[in-house]
Amino acid sequence: ESAKFHPALTITNVKCLVPVTLDNEQALYYSWAALFTNLTRVHDLYDHIVPPTEEPARAAYLVAKTVDPAMWKRLDAAILQWIYGTISSDLLLAILRRDDTAEGAWKRLHALFQDNKASQATLLKEDFTSAIFEEHHTIDSYCNYLQSLADQLVAVDAPVSNGRLVLCLTGSLPEAYSGTVDFIQNQEPLPSFESCRSWLKMAERTIKARV
Repeated sequence: ESAKFHPALTITNVKCLVPVTLDNEQALYYSWAALFTNLTRVHDLYDHIVPPTEEPARAAYLVAKTVDPAMWKRLDAAILQWIYGTISSDLLLAILRRDDTAEGAWKRLHALFQDNKASQATLLKEDFTSAIFEEHHTIDSYCNYLQSLADQLVAVDAPVSNGRLVLCLTGSLPEAYSGTVDFIQNQEPLPSFESCRSWLKMAERTIKARV
């Protein structure tokens, strides 16, 4: 007889594991999806949202569904709860269906955002080009914001080059960083984004020490 316990069933606060609430008004789908798929992989439940299509994985998936259908349905319902608990009320109403499956809900969410890939790319590009340091206050916060936008642009087939990322990072920094900015921008080729972050953090510490 198969086990009637699965560690995924003990999760009571999924927001601790997926600390991003997916909202139709924010370009967070790809960050949310990355966190959510990681959670399903941790518990070996990824097949519930994206069933395998190639053998022998497909055959193993079908066997798993039939060996203990009650447990499969229970785990599927748990994943549905995870989805419902990490999206906005507007998105919930858009995808909610009676007697749904995790796969069905996942596909509808994916379609909502993939169908808008071009418009998402446009919005992300606008956010990227208009980013300013003053809204973030620290180098780490600003770098994290820019990297997040760059990662999301990759996901919508609009990647940003390292050079453009570096120029965006250095382009809106206050005058106090001018020495480090000149050092970075005068290098050929431009250094990596992470190297720039490191140098700017050192400059930030020096600036704060003078205050």
